[in-house]
Amino acid sequence: MTEKKAILLLMARILDYPDKAFFQGQSEVEEWLCEKVNEISVRDEILSRIRPLFELKIEELQELYVDTFDYHDKTNLYLTAHELGDSKKRGAALIQMQKLIMEAGFDFHGKELADYIPMLLELLAVASEDEKLLKLSRRVAYAINRVLTHLEEGNPYKQAIQLLQMFVLEGLKLEEISMLENLREEADLKELPYPLMYG
Repeated sequence: MTEKKAILLLMARILDYPDKAFFQGQSEVEEWLCEKVNEISVRDEILSRIRPLFELKIEELQELYVDTFDYHDKTNLYLTAHELGDSKKRGAALIQMQKLIMEAGFDFHGKELADYIPMLLELLAVASEDEKLLKLSRRVAYAINRVLTHLEEGNPYKQAIQLLQMFVLEGLKLEEISMLENLREEADLKELPYPLMYG
């Protein structure tokens, strides 16, 4: 396994919802990194960026996770939501994503949608590279860039996610980002003929 693939697997775990197993596995994660990442400076950089997450209490990290990724559109962890926003095209995009996952021979049993970024990071780590997966990697790079752009500097998830840009994902050109931004559709609540009421 290459170092890039090892970092993809690590970040797939880091970006999934933190449970007890996440904290119990800290020493195993560090040992695994020592095995998979040979360059000491890279290993130290990774460890320094993920350790602040392990230093929080489980309840604190779970609350931070939900507040960071579940409550904000611009920092959610769903690829097609970053690409298409509230567009009706998102349903078809999810079907295409499920097809891509199946064709790659990836067996995913989670409850999340097919465009869940932690799962896609794992897919990129374990599947054989081909043109479709290289394209998927660039799509994920766009979503990760968008998440990082909207995360506050003090959020410990930000410095962890930056590892993907530093060591794994290729940066996108400005024209690529601009083109992808133009595909997004924001929710237009102004056109609703009635106010949203919640009891």
